[in-house]
Amino acid sequence: MSHYLLAIDQGTTSSRAIIFSREGKAVSSAQYDFEQHYPNDGWVEHDPEDIWQTCLQSCREALTAGRIDAASIASVGITNQRETTVIWNRNTGKAIHRAIVWQDRRTAAYCQAVKDRLDKEGRGQLIQERTGLLPDAYFSASKINWILSNVEGARAAAEAGELAFGTIDSFLLWRLTNGQRHCTDASNASRTMLFNIHTQQWDPELLSLFDIPAALLPEVLDSAADFGNCDKEWFGHSIAVGGIAGDQQAAAFGQACFSAGMTKSTYGTGCFLLMNTGDQVLQSGHNLLSTVAYRLNGKTSYAMEGSIFMAGATMQWLRDKLQFFANTADSEAMAAQAHEGLSLMFVPAFTGLGAPWWDPDARGAIYGLTRDTGIADIVTAAMMSVCYQTKDLQKAMESDGLRPTTFRVDGGMAANNFVVQKLADLLGCQVDRPQITETTALGAAYLAGLQCGFYTTLDDITRLWQLERSFMPTQDKAWRDHHYARWLDAVQRTRSHAGPAEAEQ
Repeated sequence: MSHYLLAIDQGTTSSRAIIFSREGKAVSSAQYDFEQHYPNDGWVEHDPEDIWQTCLQSCREALTAGRIDAASIASVGITNQRETTVIWNRNTGKAIHRAIVWQDRRTAAYCQAVKDRLDKEGRGQLIQERTGLLPDAYFSASKINWILSNVEGARAAAEAGELAFGTIDSFLLWRLTNGQRHCTDASNASRTMLFNIHTQQWDPELLSLFDIPAALLPEVLDSAADFGNCDKEWFGHSIAVGGIAGDQQAAAFGQACFSAGMTKSTYGTGCFLLMNTGDQVLQSGHNLLSTVAYRLNGKTSYAMEGSIFMAGATMQWLRDKLQFFANTADSEAMAAQAHEGLSLMFVPAFTGLGAPWWDPDARGAIYGLTRDTGIADIVTAAMMSVCYQTKDLQKAMESDGLRPTTFRVDGGMAANNFVVQKLADLLGCQVDRPQITETTALGAAYLAGLQCGFYTTLDDITRLWQLERSFMPTQDKAWRDHHYARWLDAVQRTRSHAGPAEAEQ
């Protein structure tokens, strides 16, 4: 009898496996970090073999830790860092280049050239109208083009059908099934800048625009679907793969954000705010993204998204590069040591600014340093920067006429009470934290559970969501306006002024 669901949560800095019961309770888990590669300024790469091996090791260790036989796993769900691009040889399964990570900015000039070309041709809205995205190096299309243009023989091999492209989910599925399945789901496809989210098909005009052969692309399935079976070589038993979703969509699914207006904000490496917009694609006029939330039984649900590049990654930088603390959890206590009425502003534009600024050339800055500034002040300002950036997204959504009806947080930084309280103070609304904050893996498990029959409706999943704590604002509007105005001033001084027009606040 199969009792459990195995979720593979492949993130930007680590790979994790969590085994869940059908009630959505974590039974066992394992996690491994892997190396980050920075070949040049603004470049970020991963070794696909590191990703595969850490995923495999995590799954095996989670099974061992839970004393669970693989035969007891009903289905596997995969969730992944999105946009990160891998191209591999179909015969050997080996990548022809390191994975180019979503944070990577090497193709920023190329994307600007594409945008300028479309503007000149009077087709400036083509990419946003078809994909819901803005022309930016963040997404997969320009990364694919770069690999094909810079790896010797790659373009000819791609045109001959010898190579396969995938976001990380596709690469893992290929390895798990020993090359039997080359698929992705609609949520991941919607992040490539090549997928028409209205027709739910790869777009020939966009493929031509980015000079990408269609033979590279995976088949696009629903988020809960028959993705094939893990070869018994890996876990000693063949297990069905029943769910795939990009990490932010999976987190929204794990938070049971199934109705229009429900919103979640995930604080992992970056910060990503998704608002469910139902069956409507709402196009932002304030530099937010329209994306696929999930697709079930052929029916697509959409979301509006704001993407921030640096959240937990900022704390990781303070820990690993500056060695301000040994454990990220120590940062919460440091907030109590910071100066009252902290005047420091930390703008973490290490790899540019994401939504709503979309400025790839901006770089990080700290403003207001004095002789009295200490480590606790810098750490606290870094935590506050996560809240300010979320406020940016809230203001952009409000400018688009959208207001969240429910605001739920998750991810590693959501465990930090200081951060979540300041978030409620700056947003001026109630912020709910669930009992399970690692909802990305949970969402992947729920999708797999839908496919294998553990759950029959979304209501079955909604009933499993449980509140741990609600945070209410403790500051008034005058406090919010004062502090947010100072943040906007810091952002304007940090910007390269090469990005899109000033976001309306």
